Amino acid sequence: MSTREGSLSPVIPVIQMKSLPWRMRLNINRFGPLNERCGQDEEEELEWADSSEGEALCRALECMRNVQNKRAVIERPLQTVEDIAWKSGLAPEHIDTLLDVALTGPFAEAVKARMLKCLIPTTLIPESAVVRAVSRLCASNCSSNIKVLFFRWLIAMFDFIDHKEKINSLYSFFFSFLQEETMSCYVCHLLYLLTKRENVKPFRVRKLLEYQAKVGPHPYLQALLSLYKSFCPNLITISLPHKRKIYFKTTDSIWQAAVYIVKQRNQKSPLPSVKLTLGMLDNHKHCQKKKWNSGCIIPVPTSSHICTAEQDEKGNSASLDVILSDPKSFPLEQLHTFSQLLENIQHIQLPSQMCAVLNSPPLLHYLNCIQDETVWLRLYYWMSKALKEGCPWYKVSNYTSEEEFRKFLDVIISAQCFLQEGFSSTEVFLYRSLPSWDGISCQAEYLQLLSWIPVGSFSEIKPLLWDSLTQLFFTSSIYHKCSVLYSLTQLLQNWLLWHAMEVKMKATLNTSPNTLMISLNSVNELITYVGWLSTIALRLENNSSFLFHFILDFFEMVSDIYLNYNLPLLAIFPRGVFYRALLTSDTVTLNHLCHIMYRYRVNLIAAKEDELIRQERRKFNKIYQAFNEYVTALVDCLWTSRSFEKNHYLYIDPQILEKTQIQEYKRSLNVINHPALLAYSIHFLLQKQKWKWYLKYLLLEGLYGLHLFMDSSLNIAHRCHARPKPCTSEPVQA
Repeated sequence: MSTREGSLSPVIPVIQMKSLPWRMRLNINRFGPLNERCGQDEEEELEWADSSEGEALCRALECMRNVQNKRAVIERPLQTVEDIAWKSGLAPEHIDTLLDVALTGPFAEAVKARMLKCLIPTTLIPESAVVRAVSRLCASNCSSNIKVLFFRWLIAMFDFIDHKEKINSLYSFFFSFLQEETMSCYVCHLLYLLTKRENVKPFRVRKLLEYQAKVGPHPYLQALLSLYKSFCPNLITISLPHKRKIYFKTTDSIWQAAVYIVKQRNQKSPLPSVKLTLGMLDNHKHCQKKKWNSGCIIPVPTSSHICTAEQDEKGNSASLDVILSDPKSFPLEQLHTFSQLLENIQHIQLPSQMCAVLNSPPLLHYLNCIQDETVWLRLYYWMSKALKEGCPWYKVSNYTSEEEFRKFLDVIISAQCFLQEGFSSTEVFLYRSLPSWDGISCQAEYLQLLSWIPVGSFSEIKPLLWDSLTQLFFTSSIYHKCSVLYSLTQLLQNWLLWHAMEVKMKATLNTSPNTLMISLNSVNELITYVGWLSTIALRLENNSSFLFHFILDFFEMVSDIYLNYNLPLLAIFPRGVFYRALLTSDTVTLNHLCHIMYRYRVNLIAAKEDELIRQERRKFNKIYQAFNEYVTALVDCLWTSRSFEKNHYLYIDPQILEKTQIQEYKRSLNVINHPALLAYSIHFLLQKQKWKWYLKYLLLEGLYGLHLFMDSSLNIAHRCHARPKPCTSEPVQA
């Protein structure tokens, strides 16, 4: 932070909880009143202190407005405004008045700065107040420090402004401030929030490029250029970074802290909050004010003109042109169903607080339909800031409890599930916060966010995410390991769905097979990564059956990639997983393994006729070879009892086996003597049934996976000499 920026960082004032008749200062001889006039007129002081909060605020603002002399003493009214603003916030009309006083009054710079720091809203900030403030900023002789502080306030309170149309009309005025070096970063930030497609003009692009050539490629300039390029790529030909995660750094959090203090002191929330769940809102017609007890507030979707009218009913000011600006606009309070959205889609206006759309399924549908990039940018900007400031373990001076943050994450997760798409802001949050996550706080919600990471290059994601996740995975409990594996299974499913849609789109464009295989590399690397994690986890947890369940669930999804997603089979589970499952003493694990092998066979046979498999046969031959090795090992263990012979993966020196004193060790892993099936064979033997009915008995006992594998992989007609049916990548002969 520069010296100038450091000097501008505001300090949270101390809030006086009790009104005092006057403030005392230390003289040479004794204590005396700070304001000499106040000390002379004690009755007026007492009357000021005893007045109600609303009356005191009005008197203080009127007193400051009438000041004509720069040397006039206004400490008492200014302190009153500070106390009330930091305790209860300011109503819209009071914010308008205080902006007028701060930007046009004959006060010192320090006094004006204190006034601007008091601009803490209780509800919304009227757009008209901001427009008038900008005009006063231009007409008055304000210092650069005051201008910077005003821009910082405008950025921090951007989502509290009820409308943006008239502010956007001042785009050229804001753009003109770009040449001032002390303000350029804040101006770019504000322009980033305001920019629409119609604001992107060739002369502005030229000015930005010239300014960047002069001062260098600062992140805030590249952010604005990237936004311009997304709207009009033909106007910007220079290359810009695509993976930058931070464009604007938060230099202070004075107003965020102020809003937090106000909401904590207020008994009821000025902004109508709702239960943080995604669905239809109960009692929507009677929006009762609830306690503002969440650090990450998501208000009800409300039409701005309706909000203004409601404020007018309560005695607050409301401009007629705002109320009548769009008579055909459909009230968001009445938007509950998809059919209502279809009937009124031409008359929908998004709320000024973009975060409100997360609580409305129809508005989420609407976001998917519109092509305005600024809408998503506004939503992502708010979400990134809310996640950063609300995370209990990521931000030191957070204002949100773990329970509040958990509810907030639930809303984001529900919205992502509804849209079937992950938000880029949550991806950035995971990259930043995972290294400091303890694996316990908000575990379920955090891992759900993990499952919605957008598809990307695995090599780029690995240092940002997988390395930290790996360390946490190996040092955590078995339950945490299973939770991580479940999230990775959901992540694989989301990536496969995305690639399946891409394949359909590229099929119409006659995309080459090499392009498809390159795009699937990230999926292949994810499968390999989970296989590596699973192998080590099984060793650490002593081949736990509970852990096996989640590992085999993951590879069951892998085995059905071709039939379920129309994508080529990319990998098969590693030996460290297969052979541990084969030698398990748990029946469920062995049955699950056999079912996965059956699904692999079905998918590999179906994929023989695929054109991509034919063209890339060399790449897929390894999968067929690995599958045939596993099938042979399973058959030799369960049926032919040849698993310990030479040239087998499980070969053990006969001399070592003889020392174990196991009689007929060659048959110790067959379908009768296998540790996972021994209880079934004993129970079958006690029933005095014929052994030829044993396989049917296992089927009746629920071992469907074992039955399907044996039926598909063996030539049962010659039981004594049954050999496994090999599977090759050669096409089926007609």
